[in-house]
Amino acid sequence: MGDVLLVVVPLLLAIYTVIDAIQTEDSRVQHLPKLIWIMLILLSSPTGIGAVAWLVTGRQRGPRSGRRGSNYPAAPRGPDDDPDFLRNL
Repeated sequence: MGDVLLVVVPLLLAIYTVIDAIQTEDSRVQHLPKLIWIMLILLSSPTGIGAVAWLVTGRQRGPRSGRRGSNYPAAPRGPDDDPDFLRNL
């Protein structure tokens, strides 16, 4: 059982990080070009070092573009929370 985990866990980690690297926007990749990161992950997949390096340093953290951020408009409020609506009652 332990021998199987030593093979399966790095393999699954490599698959996850390759997919994550492919889907990450080029502007969010740090330190190396995206293609180099993918090659590093694949070539070091038996040990998992490239996958861990990608997760730790390869991409920027924080909200992705298109997601809610600090400059995203506020969510609509219900009528009982809207002062303009209450003023017109």
